[in-house]
Amino acid sequence: MTVFRLDDRLVFPPPHLAEDSGLLAVGGDLSAERLLLAYSQGIFPWYDDDLPILWHSPDPRMVLRASDLQVNRSLRKAIGKRPYRLTLDLAFDEVIAACGHIARPGQSGTWITEDMKAAYGELHRRGLAHSVEAWQGETLVGGLYGVSLGKVFFGESMFATAPDASKIAFATFVHQLQRWGIELIDCQVYTEHLDRFGATEWPRTRFLEALQEALQAETRLGPWHFEGSS
Repeated sequence: MTVFRLDDRLVFPPPHLAEDSGLLAVGGDLSAERLLLAYSQGIFPWYDDDLPILWHSPDPRMVLRASDLQVNRSLRKAIGKRPYRLTLDLAFDEVIAACGHIARPGQSGTWITEDMKAAYGELHRRGLAHSVEAWQGETLVGGLYGVSLGKVFFGESMFATAPDASKIAFATFVHQLQRWGIELIDCQVYTEHLDRFGATEWPRTRFLEALQEALQAETRLGPWHFEGSS
């Protein structure tokens, strides 16, 4: 397979030409326009400071239908105790920074570079990237962020520094997305964590078909707020 090199033109090769690893292209930039084009075609950036920008479209694709969310008994009990105050779009920069700093098993670094933070911060200012926050008092203890277009939420990363903080934030957020009619949640690649929530691996062709259908809907611009929550 060939890895394509991008230039200044806003264009990507077809996703089905990606390598078995999901790597499709290298280069380009992280402008808002390029990022939005990438997401609309099922492509996302994933790299670190020691590499050029790498663009991926994995096959299979990890996907969660909001209506398929699974919450086990212990997490339901934890949610019922309301241990954290949950908010949306209140601390985007802090969430993405925390996602970049959190230690992860099997990873020695982070793909959330300073350029990535700036790029997604711009999408947030345009109302297209969103954060979920879990607070203990005034301390941010968990959250996640991603991009939303049409009726799709493209999840990027999450973090937690307190028990179940990101899990509670995620489950509550998925219920909110479902109420808004945002049913398709892109989880990118398989993890046991997402599998336990009910996400499954789809063939890339199935994901791309569902993506194009979901993108026909109007995008719900931010800032977002939980309905009926503080």
